[in-house]
Amino acid sequence: MSLDLGAYLRRVGFEGRAEATLPTLERLARLHPQHIPFENLDPLLRRPVALGLDALQRKLVDERRGGFCYEHNLLFKAALEAIGFRVTGLAAHVLWGGTDDTPRPRTHMLLKVESDDGPRIVDAGFGGLTLTGVLRLLPHAEQPTPHEPFRLLEHEGEYTMQAQVGGEWRALYAFDLQPQRLPDYELTCWYLCHHPASRFVNHLLAARTDGERRYGLLDNTLNLHRAGHPSERRRLDSVEALRDVLVAVFGLQLPDDPALDDTLQRIAAR
Repeated sequence: MSLDLGAYLRRVGFEGRAEATLPTLERLARLHPQHIPFENLDPLLRRPVALGLDALQRKLVDERRGGFCYEHNLLFKAALEAIGFRVTGLAAHVLWGGTDDTPRPRTHMLLKVESDDGPRIVDAGFGGLTLTGVLRLLPHAEQPTPHEPFRLLEHEGEYTMQAQVGGEWRALYAFDLQPQRLPDYELTCWYLCHHPASRFVNHLLAARTDGERRYGLLDNTLNLHRAGHPSERRRLDSVEALRDVLVAVFGLQLPDDPALDDTLQRIAAR
């Protein structure tokens, strides 16, 4: 199936002509996480997550849902290729939230986009710290984005993505430039959706940007982050409060699933 590019561009609020240029890439990198939220309701509800283009377009575009990294970046990749960009899918070891140096599998997806003056890195699906800009593949240089500054460190062919959070550089993930194929993503997607220790089956997660704001939901705590301002947090202690935030703040069309309210009740009681 080919992507309905017009429907995707309307979904993310892109106006005008989309061309394979850096300004178009920068606009899409900013608009995508603003209009298509990060969320894990399907794994949390034990619903299947399909990575075929028809399933991604139906869920994230037509049904106005969100998804996690594979869903976001596979859809983003298809849209960029339909515009005329040359795009390669990559894989990363997540470092954010780690407490030790235990090796981790490659469970995150990001994209490399070719341009006339060198490759760029984009990533539409890293939750509360999703990259909203376009990075040169230029090691050890601070690069501005519409939100936090980012940078890439490089050592022996492996790059570490860092963001400046609270005045400190924090590692998000590490990756190399080995191209990945859809079966590579399908295997790790299945793992994340089924392993009993996966955070995607144990916690409610959602994230979205809005102008300079970053909204994040972890279980029953709603977080608002703005550069230069103290973070704000609000406890959501009922099914109604969680439903309202998922719809009003994250812009989700909630799935019609009989298990949803019971699951949200357990989340609210935590």
